[in-house]
Amino acid sequence: MATDPLQKTTPAPADAEPDAPGDLVRFDHVVKRFGDHTVLDRLDFSVQRGEHVTLIGPSGSGKTTILRLLMTLERVSDGVIWVDGQPLSHMPGPDGRLRPADEKHLRQVRKKIGMVFQQFNLFPNMKVLQNITEAPVNVLGLGREEAEQRARELLDLVGLADKVDAHPSQLSGGQQQRVAIARALAMRPEILLLDEVTSALDPELVAGVLDLLREIAHTTDITMLCVTHEMNFARDISDQVMMFDSGKVIESGAPDKIFGDPDHERTRSFLSAVL
Repeated sequence: MATDPLQKTTPAPADAEPDAPGDLVRFDHVVKRFGDHTVLDRLDFSVQRGEHVTLIGPSGSGKTTILRLLMTLERVSDGVIWVDGQPLSHMPGPDGRLRPADEKHLRQVRKKIGMVFQQFNLFPNMKVLQNITEAPVNVLGLGREEAEQRARELLDLVGLADKVDAHPSQLSGGQQQRVAIARALAMRPEILLLDEVTSALDPELVAGVLDLLREIAHTTDITMLCVTHEMNFARDISDQVMMFDSGKVIESGAPDKIFGDPDHERTRSFLSAVL
């Protein structure tokens, strides 16, 4: 492998506390509603720095909403999300009380987070290299030369060093998803969010993308939150697995416990349907 380029709403209460030492992400009584429908119901959980957490559960249980809240694509309805000791969803007001964050605050905290979506979302008019360098240059302020060098290193990492000048339409679905992974890593995120990244791929392309993500999980210290129905992958890369149902965590633990001897009947019935 080449040299590793992956070095390492409702106002919140005034007495809301930042995350504990070691916590990189904490959801503190987080509620998300869409109209009258509550998708996340007073959700409390934390993710340690460097931890790999997989969210499992039936469709509609709120898993992807968690990632979208972290990526600030949605706003919380109540509660606070903390990232690296800072409120993501809120910011201190003039009186010291937390209030909903403005866009400037969201952009600043969001720099710590990268996301790979179900769909590849590449810019079709840009070549692969530019797809990867655009955000580091315009968001992080990297020089063009440095951004391109890092992009080439990442393309080598994901096995696409020869596709620098290709357009997305010239790539297979698996190759496009690899470019999307490289693009997320180019932002040097502390946290990588993975939202069903193989669901849009043909079955024969799934294994290659999952192998790449396994390599990233096992060779870097990036914190990962992953939504997936690939249970063998979840077992391989996870430090903690959380089972969601109806917007709540009904069970969490090490993968051997959740997949081998779950406590909750809902977990057992879900796993029996997908394994």
